[in-house]
Parts: sequence; structure tokens; C-alpha cells
Amino acid sequence: MKKIYPNAAAALDGLLKDGMFIAAGGFGLCGIPELLLDAIRDAGTKDLTFASNNAGVDDFGIGILLQTKQVKKMISSYVGENAEFMRQYLSGELELEFNPQGTLAERMRAGGAGIPGFFTKTGVGTVIADGKDHRDFNGETYIMEEGIFADLAIVKAWKADETGNLVFRKTARNFNAPAATCGKVCIAEVEEIVPTGSLDPDAIHLPGIYVNRIIQGDHEKRIEQRTTRSA
Repeated sequence: MKKIYPNAAAALDGLLKDGMFIAAGGFGLCGIPELLLDAIRDAGTKDLTFASNNAGVDDFGIGILLQTKQVKKMISSYVGENAEFMRQYLSGELELEFNPQGTLAERMRAGGAGIPGFFTKTGVGTVIADGKDHRDFNGETYIMEEGIFADLAIVKAWKADETGNLVFRKTARNFNAPAATCGKVCIAEVEEIVPTGSLDPDAIHLPGIYVNRIIQGDHEKRIEQRTTRSA
């Protein structure tokens, strides 16, 4: 099966529909599938639900889809660096399901493993636990969280081979690996595509069995918070 597509629009062709559920990799501005997000904006797909740690910033990442009002709901851990995200949530324009970061990562991983639910202590006794099943194990209370099963997963990697095996670069690995596993279809955008067999099997972070489509492109190297010392 040929997995390499010429660009993001071609890779998304036939997959987008209004009201769909998308899992997206990235953390802050690191490892964001920016080319695919640009193409979703250009396609005009609306009423989207995103599972993603955060929404980038106002003019980058999922933030560009918030600007165009294409997102209906966010399943996220962090709002702080995106003023439009915060504004839409506080004004009631955007539905938000808060998740602790570890819980969100595990919900993605569980979905990718076919696990519909699991129990965790994180969130017990807080609003996170409201309405969720509580269960005691060995004298401790846990709450049940559901695995995430998305219509589409979009991720950003450093390298891919022609079969879709992926290598992430350092902290850009973040949510990309679990997000990639929990979509019915996964598209990866990468900085470099190398011939099959050229990646060290021990260096592969995500097997190509999870990846359906690949694109290669140029990516912006943003710094979210630039901190320097005085001369």
C-alpha cells in the first residue's frame, strides 16, 4: 500500500467531514502537525472535536481553527497560552472537557490498545471526578476514564520510512505517539522520508502499522517562551 502523499490536502482527501473527532499530537508549540491543521482550516470542515493537550497559540496550531470557529469542543489539559481559546470557553462558545495530562495521554493510549476504560486515582475528589464511576481498590478510591477512539489522528514526526515507521525528535515525541494509535486513520507529517530499511529498528518510536498516510514538508521552528539571560 502506498502511504506517501504529495501534500496535506491530498492526504486528507476523502477523510474530512463536519462533526468529526480528531486526535492531534503536540505539546505547546512542539511537535504540532501544522501542515495538516492548515489544510483542515482551508477545507472549511466545521463542528470539530479535538483531543489535544492544548490548542497552540492564537495564530498557530489548533488556534487557527479556533479563529475560524471550526472547533466545537476541545478535550484538553491546558488553555493558558491561547487567548482565543480562553475567550471562547469563558463566553460559552466552546465546549471544553478538561483532562489531567497523564490521563489524557493514557486515554489515547488505551483507545489505541482497544481498551474502552480504565481506573485512575488522578482527579478523585475534584470536579474531574464528577459523574464518573468510582471504585475502591485496596482501600483507595479510583475513577473510571474512557479510552479515546477518534475518527482521525494527525501527528508530527521527525523521520518516517516509506512504510510509515516513525521517529520523533526529543520532546516532540510528547502526545504524538499515543495520539497516532487512537485514530481510525492516522496521517503523519514528517521532516524527512527515508527508504524502507534505513531506520534502526531499535530507534523506531511508532510502528508503521499505525500510520496510513505520510506527507513531507517544511516546518516552522517556533519558540513558545523565549527566555534569555542579561549580557
